[in-house]
Amino acid sequence: MAQGLIKKKAATSKKPAPLAPKRGPRTIAPKKASLIKQQKITKKLTAGLVAKTERSLASRAGHLELLAGGKKDKGKTKEKEKKVAK
Repeated sequence: MAQGLIKKKAATSKKPAPLAPKRGPRTIAPKKASLIKQQKITKKLTAGLVAKTERSLASRAGHLELLAGGKKDKGKTKEKEKKVAK
């Protein structure tokens, strides 16, 4: 049989979570001009793809206020176009 009581571990205090977002991995900037140019192009293209994807998701969902370009926004843009045309 067991001898004595079970020892309890001391409670550790939790660190407060930082308010700022976590910093990403560090990247070393390229020194060659061709690599810098390539990096700029990829950044521009990925930003365009992300924006296009978000727009398509918003148009499918429609009822989400967080995403711009939904059904509500389409109605507003059509009204603006009609006012401008007059």
